[in-house]
Amino acid sequence: MFSRWGIVAYRRRWTVLVAVLVLAVIGGLWGLGVFDRMKQGGYYDESSQSAEAARVAQQVLDQRESDVVVVYDAGEGKSVDDPSVATRVVDRLNTLPADAVKQRVTYWETKNPALADAGKRYGLVTITLAGNDENARLANFERVKDNLAVDGLRDQVAGTVAMEHTIGEQSKSDLTMAEAISLPVVLVLLLLIFGGVVAALLPVLVGGLAILGSLGVLNALSYAVDVNNFAINVATLLGLGLAIDYGLFAVGRFREELADGRGTGEAVRRMVATAGRTIAFSATLLVIALAGLLVFPLDFLRSMAYGGMSAVAIAALISLTLLPAILGILGPRVDKLSLPWRRDRPVSDPRLLARLGRAVMRRPIVFVLPILAVLVVLALPFTGVSFGAVTEKQLPADDPTRQAVETINRNFPAASNNTAEIVVRGSVNVDPFVSRVNDVPGVRQAGVVAGRDGMVLIRAQLEGDAVGDTARQAVDGLRALPPPGGSQVLVGGLTADVLDANKSIVDNAPLMIGILAGATLILMFFAFGSVLLPIKAVLMSALSLSATYGVLVFVFQWGHGADLLGITPEPLQAGMFVLIGAVVFGLSTDYETFLLSRMVEARHSGMSTPDAIQTGLVRTGRMISAAAVLLIVVTGAFALSQLSMMRFVGVGMIVALILDATVVRMTLVPAIMRLLGDAIWWAPKFLRKLQQRAHLGEVSDPGSSDARALEKV
Repeated sequence: MFSRWGIVAYRRRWTVLVAVLVLAVIGGLWGLGVFDRMKQGGYYDESSQSAEAARVAQQVLDQRESDVVVVYDAGEGKSVDDPSVATRVVDRLNTLPADAVKQRVTYWETKNPALADAGKRYGLVTITLAGNDENARLANFERVKDNLAVDGLRDQVAGTVAMEHTIGEQSKSDLTMAEAISLPVVLVLLLLIFGGVVAALLPVLVGGLAILGSLGVLNALSYAVDVNNFAINVATLLGLGLAIDYGLFAVGRFREELADGRGTGEAVRRMVATAGRTIAFSATLLVIALAGLLVFPLDFLRSMAYGGMSAVAIAALISLTLLPAILGILGPRVDKLSLPWRRDRPVSDPRLLARLGRAVMRRPIVFVLPILAVLVVLALPFTGVSFGAVTEKQLPADDPTRQAVETINRNFPAASNNTAEIVVRGSVNVDPFVSRVNDVPGVRQAGVVAGRDGMVLIRAQLEGDAVGDTARQAVDGLRALPPPGGSQVLVGGLTADVLDANKSIVDNAPLMIGILAGATLILMFFAFGSVLLPIKAVLMSALSLSATYGVLVFVFQWGHGADLLGITPEPLQAGMFVLIGAVVFGLSTDYETFLLSRMVEARHSGMSTPDAIQTGLVRTGRMISAAAVLLIVVTGAFALSQLSMMRFVGVGMIVALILDATVVRMTLVPAIMRLLGDAIWWAPKFLRKLQQRAHLGEVSDPGSSDARALEKV
């Protein structure tokens, strides 16, 4: 199948080139509209008890957490009770668009003592914005945010919508910064790897078109489902990174075929039949790995899946269509504009990899035992992981929104987000229940704040941090209380949101793991015709991922090196953990597929197992290492993000790629295969026949019967 497509791509190279370019550019230009349709939030489980409590409080009781909280600072030695301060604040708030503000509550208009600090230096304003969804409220926040400043007073702006706005704007800024840093470095590295300008530009072209295409897909999806703004970050990260990787493997194999004396058409055919086939399998595995995120009921994770799946699929599609067409047009001219020291230099196997391969084949156990020990030690911190939420600590310590939240938590405990919202459904006397709520350990104070149509809302202030152990235990205690006779009790609030979201992730994680492992076992069997190879691949990927998780816990939760990264140690966000898991597992099998494809190809050509393993290592090791370095540059730029969650992704990818593409793939995998010997290729006869009938396996001379078709071209 792939061999024949290589013939078609070569024969119709100009048609393929124009068609793909036009579709990608048009799709990308239309896809730019996705930036206006991105949604914020989606970090919590909308089917949970806490989400239901929030819906009842808003729809029935008309109670909703304030969207914007503004702290006005009268200054050292001054008081918010000064009449001139009240006049200036109220006059300023009266200028806000009436259709943008649903409700406001101020210290100066209510004289509520809870809205001023004990020293009367700070006064508080809470604003509920108009709008039935997050995008509408964000749009209204854009209309009011620049009109909150009051002459002579220092203002600090916080609240859920303000936080979402800050995170969204920061993510866009970080994306621009990451691209500005990574692209020039990638171009230089590709130039050094290929030794020529023309060959180096091809993977970048594929990457750029992959990003454009994924924007079009995301824009189309946004009309049917909610797409979080971080989907763009993931699409850019994976679209550029994987497209460059795929382009690297495809162009490298094409040049190798030319160096062996084959004509342009035959080189294109063999490249598609070998590297192209491997790209298709690798992309399919990675898309399925990312699809595992769809099992979680969090729009944030599903958006990540949409962005990643579209980017990877389009990167592979362009690598299998546009790239063969361009290579067919260029032919030997792919080496034009070569660097002076690379001109007329014959392609040769790297000596270092050859020596490494021989050493691993001679003493595999010497490599297996210490590497396994190191990976296990690195994974140990993962056993102490704890999960938290997206809070103000995601932002830098000097960010104004984070500082505003810290000011509120310090001076206005009643206005902080460390509360439990308890909805009681049923016409009952709730006074005895409120007394029991106040007796729950971790509850500072509770009272009724609203009631209507047999519904009552009780707000309980919790002790400690909103995502800390004390608050979590308090929510568990509240949910354990027997409800008043004949009623139903729903416990919500930030702490409950976090508990429910983390529980949904933990509950659905086994299903995701099953999808990842099952897809890898099935697809890699059909690719290589062995039972043990896929099992080994799953175990190696799991080990590499566990070590990555351990390093992330050591840094981001335990705080070792936190000052160097400029982050605040805190419980980790479970959603980012599963995102890292999907991407790292997919990339691990991606590199495994490229490595094994050359080993199996060599085995089918008649080599012994040790020779086939060594040949595969030598032929792919340099490309896998180069691909990993390029992907480290692309993803590593996110480690410079101002958002902790994106730094988490960037650092996680750097650690995973360094471990996987060097220690695991270059030494551990070949060593284990050498220990298993010829058994590594084993499969039952009935499974072997099934794989052969599928015509998806590796062959030593791919599509040799199709080569004659090119003689007519």
